[in-house]
Amino acid sequence: MNAAATRSSSHVAAHRPGTGALRRDLRLAAWQVRYTQRSFWRSRRAAVMSIAFPLMFLAIFGSLNTGETIDTRGGLAFIDFFVPGIIAYAVTLTTFNSTAMTMTALRERGVLKRLRTTPLPTWVYVAGIVGSTILVMVISTAILLVVGTALFGAHIPTHTMPGVLITLALGSVAMTMLGIGASRLVTSTESGMGVLTMITLPITFISNVFYPLDGAPGWLEDIAKAFPLRPLADGLQHAFDPATTGAGLVWHDLAVLAVWAVAGAVIMRRTIRNLNARD
Repeated sequence: MNAAATRSSSHVAAHRPGTGALRRDLRLAAWQVRYTQRSFWRSRRAAVMSIAFPLMFLAIFGSLNTGETIDTRGGLAFIDFFVPGIIAYAVTLTTFNSTAMTMTALRERGVLKRLRTTPLPTWVYVAGIVGSTILVMVISTAILLVVGTALFGAHIPTHTMPGVLITLALGSVAMTMLGIGASRLVTSTESGMGVLTMITLPITFISNVFYPLDGAPGWLEDIAKAFPLRPLADGLQHAFDPATTGAGLVWHDLAVLAVWAVAGAVIMRRTIRNLNARD
């Protein structure tokens, strides 16, 4: 009797309207990821910004600093500092910049406005964009890791993989949601890249991405650490350092990224509402 009741309860739960609707929405989100992926790889500009730019910087800086070490980092090989730094930069381009440009293009084409007249939930559409963005980030990171290790001899300590993965995941989520929010600052796709570059480039130069800022003025350090790129770069560089012991987690950096993730979620929610209302 109890077994029959259990089977009956499971059968009812599986056919609840809410459960069926959620499954349908998840399938639609997965389809949206595939559609967004096709659109992304057809756009040469998007692919160049997300994949080619970081790869170009890796090739240049890796070639110019072959065999170099950083005395202020205990003789750390430059390439072991630079690879995680350029990965952090690639994450910024892929998640923050590309997402902001994608949302701006959708707004310009009236897609967000038309979305309100369809039964497709807005969150499903946005989830597809976010999922595609994260997928591109994973591909970009993998390419940089392969090139960095195969051509320039960068080390990837396996025992610190928890630190690498958790830092990447938290940083990517925060940057993606902030990118959706940043689309409010972009008036058009023509001016968008310039606006976003003005936001990200200065922050990149003070965030230990291209070279260590050991000995920089304290006020500059404080400004850099207030933005998500610096804790993302520092966290990855700590995890990639061959001298690091443990899981490679830097709790302070993760805490800053978590705060930005929460702030990004709030900003993203408001942005989506405003974009729908403004279109």
